[in-house]
Amino acid sequence: MKNIAVIGSGTMGNGIAHTFAQFGYLVNLIDISDKALEKGINTITKNLDRQVSKGILSEEEKKATLDRISSFTSLEEGVKNVSLVVEAATENIDLKLQIFRDIDKFAPTDSILASNTSSISITKIAAVTSRPEKVIGMHFMNPVPVMKLVEIIRGYNTTDEVTKTIFSISKDLNKVPVEVNDYPGFIANRILMPMINEAIYSLYEGVAGVNEIDTVMKLGMAHPMGPLQLADFIGLDVCLAILRVLHDGFGQPKYAPCPLLVNMVTAGKLGVKSGEGFYNWSHESKELIVSSKFRKN
Repeated sequence: MKNIAVIGSGTMGNGIAHTFAQFGYLVNLIDISDKALEKGINTITKNLDRQVSKGILSEEEKKATLDRISSFTSLEEGVKNVSLVVEAATENIDLKLQIFRDIDKFAPTDSILASNTSSISITKIAAVTSRPEKVIGMHFMNPVPVMKLVEIIRGYNTTDEVTKTIFSISKDLNKVPVEVNDYPGFIANRILMPMINEAIYSLYEGVAGVNEIDTVMKLGMAHPMGPLQLADFIGLDVCLAILRVLHDGFGQPKYAPCPLLVNMVTAGKLGVKSGEGFYNWSHESKELIVSSKFRKN
């Protein structure tokens, strides 16, 4: 199983493609436009350059990694000869269901279909295919080339054989796979997103400022970054989408997204990807600068 396809060349998709290619897999990277693919390949190249500068890879290994990645704007062409497809599109259930209908139509019948979804039911995704036993969740963490965890989510019909295969592949990528069951948010986001949401509520209710909230969690709880900084890094739109999945799935008020988060996403303040969220990411300094919206006078 050395020929794989990755659907989506954004933050997660290009990181997944990078990691598979680095460890010897031939990768078909698929997106809707040449512009999106070019941006994804440029990001992979920059991240490989960073690995070279740190002595993790040689220039020859960087070149070999890039040579293993092919770009496609046609999903049909990109998945027709692969053994594994990893979908890493936007966290939108209607989009993902349509993608899996298309993958099921065009990929070989024995191919495993995996989703990098961070919260959407694998069983629901699998149900739109003719091979639910071969559908599985393969949830990588961001940044993919660096983070060790892969959350493996079994759908209701996922077979032991498919699960073992994905475990083995994850270990081939020098990752640590952890199996969880298919319930809203799985484990990572079922625990993480309520914490981020509570941090946003604390800001919304004036309990403390952005820097203060993040400092408490970094210095008091030994978190590598505060929850508001992490939310910016993940993308506030992604956080909102996951919280809505949790709220819909469990029907409990504790998962209801904070109104401040909803307003920020509506206003296009999505964090790092838009240049501003709780912090200002548009400046060149590496120093964390709180967004002017949240600065105290």
